[in-house]
Amino acid sequence: MTGYVYETCCVNSTGPLINAMTAGAHEISRATFIRAVDRDSRRDIETLLGYELDARRGLTMARDWAVAYYRSTYDGRPCVYFVWSAIEHIFTARYGA
Repeated sequence: MTGYVYETCCVNSTGPLINAMTAGAHEISRATFIRAVDRDSRRDIETLLGYELDARRGLTMARDWAVAYYRSTYDGRPCVYFVWSAIEHIFTARYGA
């Protein structure tokens, strides 16, 4: 499990897909999440959400106690996701990987 890329968030998905994903989810550590996702994809979404990439400059996602990480399936494909401000941000395996 590595190289997962950002696919979508719950706001841009459908209720049935999100409900199925969250129903079968298992919480994972941030370290497990980091090992699973593509570094650039993760850094892009963290920056978009306003997190600093350098802890000396401010709050990082890693230090935000309100973010939780999960493993599940999304639309029949393995995924990992994090919940931020009650929004699921979903990373899936690249097609053909």
